[in-house]
Amino acid sequence: MHEYTSTARVWGLSCPGSPEEVSRARRWTRDILRDSPFAEDAALIVSELSSNAILHTASGRGHGSFHLALAVSPQVIALSVTDEGGTGSAPKVEQPDDEAVHGRGLGMVSVLAHRVVVNDSQDGYTVTAELYADNNGGISELGV
Repeated sequence: MHEYTSTARVWGLSCPGSPEEVSRARRWTRDILRDSPFAEDAALIVSELSSNAILHTASGRGHGSFHLALAVSPQVIALSVTDEGGTGSAPKVEQPDDEAVHGRGLGMVSVLAHRVVVNDSQDGYTVTAELYADNNGGISELGV
């Protein structure tokens, strides 16, 4: 492959930090991945990560926003949600007690995804979940 070419396709979406935007992010993900066997898992991951951005960071306050990136190659689907920060600690998987109402989302994402990476910057956090193709070329069936 030439060093300046890639078979990956990348999409981006910026959303205001309101709860209604989580369903928009989910639909957007399903629309892009509509022919993929990973579409439902990816939509659930985006829903959880977007919800976390709104609930736990400055993305959900005032005129906050969150940003999605979706990259698809024959080997991997990478879903990233970037928030506006405003918290003292990075997102992490927690073990809430049985009565807790929140705290299970990132744990669920880590079960669905093959890999989850949290990156921080001055402006917030980016959580990226990756879904890998199986040996039968699962992602290459996307047609995107």
